[in-house]
Amino acid sequence: MAAAGGPDEADEAVRGTCEDASVCKRFAVSVGYWKDPYIQYFVRQAKERKAPEINRGYYARVHGVSYLIKAFLEKTECNCQIVNLGAGMDTLFWRLKDENLLPRKYFEVDFPMIVARKIHNIKSKPPLSKPIMESHSGDSLLIDSHSLDSSRYSIVGADLRFSSELEEKLRKHSLDVHLPTLLVAECVLVYMTPQQSANLLKWAANTFPVAMVINYEQVNMRDRFGQIMIENLQRRQCNLAGVELCSSLDSQRERLLASGWENARAIDMMKVYSFLPQADVRRIEALEFLDEKELFEQLMQHYCICWASKDSSNLGLANIDF
Repeated sequence: MAAAGGPDEADEAVRGTCEDASVCKRFAVSVGYWKDPYIQYFVRQAKERKAPEINRGYYARVHGVSYLIKAFLEKTECNCQIVNLGAGMDTLFWRLKDENLLPRKYFEVDFPMIVARKIHNIKSKPPLSKPIMESHSGDSLLIDSHSLDSSRYSIVGADLRFSSELEEKLRKHSLDVHLPTLLVAECVLVYMTPQQSANLLKWAANTFPVAMVINYEQVNMRDRFGQIMIENLQRRQCNLAGVELCSSLDSQRERLLASGWENARAIDMMKVYSFLPQADVRRIEALEFLDEKELFEQLMQHYCICWASKDSSNLGLANIDF
């Protein structure tokens, strides 16, 4: 993960992408793309407007990933656990609780610095802490500056490049490897070297007998548009250490299969957008005029959702699709 300024600066740049994504989501929510009453407690409002193609891109990302998560929750009847890798300021736990769709336990993992900030927000804001307290049963809630553990929600500061350390911390917080497990990674693996992300994916495939993984990140990065995306990030000291695995939908599927996963699928975000409920798509398309239709399509063709499963209990995870 080293950039020109050394590994610490590279990690700092990656941490910055968490802030960017949260600010973009909050802006899209404020315009009315989707409802999220919790994001305001984690991130400031954007100083300037975000372009309509960015807002639509986040709309597709949030709805696409959420669709697969809910399909997994349905197949397992919520008798499962979710591990959100590189969760940042994500609000999914609170939204699932509102919909009465909480898994048995929901884990979040991120850099300790990001986790400390999130815990501070949770502790100081009742709309965030109350749902955790309400869903908690049993002994007292464990909380320190870098981790929080309740019976249904847990947040852990760890480096995803070291899966043995990750597993040890998750087990301390009652990770149950025998429970069907969903791992979610959104724009996370691309910041790790191919070897590091392969280790993480292999660890997950070997650890959980019944599991699914969802990966949202870049694709088709070898063409001119992809190169420009890479250059823009490099200007901000942000190095996509794993970008070679983002060359095509095939390379994305292959990496999952090579790590011990089965039934791997990958589709670009333009396809995902076309699969979303079209009445709602028409509603959001009326929110803002999109001048740059071609730019929007190019952007969407350079991001994808990939997912794969392992299903020794025959829950039908292989049938999950859009």
